[in-house]
This record gives sequence, structure tokens and C-alpha cells, in this order.
Amino acid sequence: MNEVLITLIVELEDRPGQLLKVLEPISKMGGNIVGIVHQRGKKTPLNRLPVEISFKIDSKKVERLIGSLRSSGILVRSFNEVKLTATTSVLLIGHLIHTDISDTIQSIDIDGEAECVEMHVSMPEISGPSTAIVTISAAGNERLKEAVEKLREICRRKKITMIEPINEDLV
Repeated sequence: MNEVLITLIVELEDRPGQLLKVLEPISKMGGNIVGIVHQRGKKTPLNRLPVEISFKIDSKKVERLIGSLRSSGILVRSFNEVKLTATTSVLLIGHLIHTDISDTIQSIDIDGEAECVEMHVSMPEISGPSTAIVTISAAGNERLKEAVEKLREICRRKKITMIEPINEDLV
């Protein structure tokens, strides 16, 4: 199986059961949900809710899934196939905001073959240290190792503590 990471953006009516109409076909085709961004306060010009869903699925099933969603009345705004299949998460501790967290995250990007796909930040005090769980995905284990090494170097330079990996082994 050639599994790929897909990011799908759909527009849904703001009523119960609409998200389930998208998630059920993904599940039935063996897709594994990685993340969902659903902002109820943001409406499209059609007065619908944009929802971004990231999931892993066999690449051979992508076109059939998109066709199935469209035929069931789901408005698929966009989808892209991202060849990022190796993933790990790390914990960062330090003055993340004051040392430009966007610069830190952008350092992970390796020619579009590695990127930060999720981040959760906690700032207990505005001037104190913060913590972040950062999830990195890459096109294979070698690219993932390179991205983690780049992040490790940036963290050393910025005096940020990096604890790795926090949820699985980095091969």
C-alpha cells in the first residue's frame, strides 16, 4: 500500500451531521484522520463552514474518495496529496514566542519534503517560558531525521530545550 497524506478542504452547511457525511467515506475507504480544523465563526460566501481535514489513505483510493464525496453533495473546495508519510512529535520548552516561533517552525521545511503539520502551544505567563508540542511529517524517515536535526540546531542556538520523540520512536 502506498499511503499518502491528503489535506481536503470542504464547505459544509452549519447543521448537525454534516461533518459525519465527510468522515464516514474516509473511514470506509481505510483513511486515518490526522487532524481537523473546523472554525464555526468563519463562513464562506455561500454561508457554509470551511473544514480542513488531513488524513492518510492509500493513494489508489484518493480519486474514488473525492468522487464519492462530490456525488453525495459535499462541496469539495480543494484537496492536495502530500507525500509526507513519516511523522514524529517533539516537545519544545523555553522562550518560544520571544525567539520567533515562526522562524523555528519554518526551519523544519526541507524543500517541501518536511514540515510542521501540527503545533499546540501553552503560555502560562506572558514573559515566562512556554511549551509546545510540535508534530513534524516528512517524505520518509531520512527526511524526517534531517528535519529533526535542523530543529535541534535551531533550538540549541535559541536556548530552547527539545525533548524528542514524545510519542514514538524516530527510526
